Amino acid sequence: MDFQAAKNLVREHHRAIADASAETIAQALERHTADDWHWRGMHPFHEQRGAAAVAKAFWSPYLTAMTRLQRRPDIFMAGLNQIDDFKSVWVVSMGHLMGLFDKPWLGIRPSGKISMMRYVEFNRVEDGRILETAMFFDIPQVMIQAGQNPFPPETGAHLVQPGPATHEGLMYGSQEPDTGQATLRAINAMLQDMGSTDRSRGIEGYAEELARTWNDDMIWWGPAGIGATYTIRRYIRQHSGPFRIALSKGYRFNGHLCRMAEGHFGGFFGWANLTLSNAGGYMGMTASPNPADMRVVDLYREENGKLSENWIFIDILHYLNMQGLDVLARMGELANPSFEG
Repeated sequence: MDFQAAKNLVREHHRAIADASAETIAQALERHTADDWHWRGMHPFHEQRGAAAVAKAFWSPYLTAMTRLQRRPDIFMAGLNQIDDFKSVWVVSMGHLMGLFDKPWLGIRPSGKISMMRYVEFNRVEDGRILETAMFFDIPQVMIQAGQNPFPPETGAHLVQPGPATHEGLMYGSQEPDTGQATLRAINAMLQDMGSTDRSRGIEGYAEELARTWNDDMIWWGPAGIGATYTIRRYIRQHSGPFRIALSKGYRFNGHLCRMAEGHFGGFFGWANLTLSNAGGYMGMTASPNPADMRVVDLYREENGKLSENWIFIDILHYLNMQGLDVLARMGELANPSFEG
């Protein structure tokens, strides 16, 4: 299938945003979206309907805070959605939004310096309009860069993350269909194999499981608060092991809304993908009896039939808020202390 019209529409949408100001962004968003455009964003924005609501909730305040905003994409692709039997067309963009952090945003104090916020955007396109968008972005990354880290030390490394090692993620033109199908098979093989090893074998068994679908030099580009990690064994030690120990209680997979691939890249998102309970310690939280949702995006790069890179976006602020910790409210209190009483 030719995805060029859908790709061109989303690129025009991005150009309209780039040319807009905080005052004109609503009109810019209207040009390429449906009247009942369904937009999903991270906490505290959640779900919005229509360009005016999206502009008011997210884009106008963000453009007010970030001077001279640039979109710096590393992956751009389109494909058919496996979840609805390959009927709907989705266009995906991933990279950073870069600006000068000049005014407060969400209670985060401005730095006056460059701010790089990771983003990924899934857009469902039909009849020349964007009907649905899931936009995940890393607000904690903005906090940390501005010197206001709300989290305990990460298990991985906090970085401004680069694009794919192969530098072939910007697929503005058509791609060989067989390559995308092979990438989707690699992603599905990993999902089907997940958790298949006897856990009593410990790290050795887990490493063998991962090696069936991952290359040994894998890179896991995790969100701020968790961090990035490199190679299978360091991934187990610096993320997956602590994650499994702290969050295995009451684990429930809720499914995906979109899963697709093009070229050597692919991925999925859910709303929410996972529901799990914190047994204590994860991201500094005490044990909680309340199950909490994780809204997650995974993007992958395939190489020689296995996965080599994985970019992860998690709505961590929403997950913590469901456990009773409102990180943004705490940021606002720190930014505006009261000395009365």
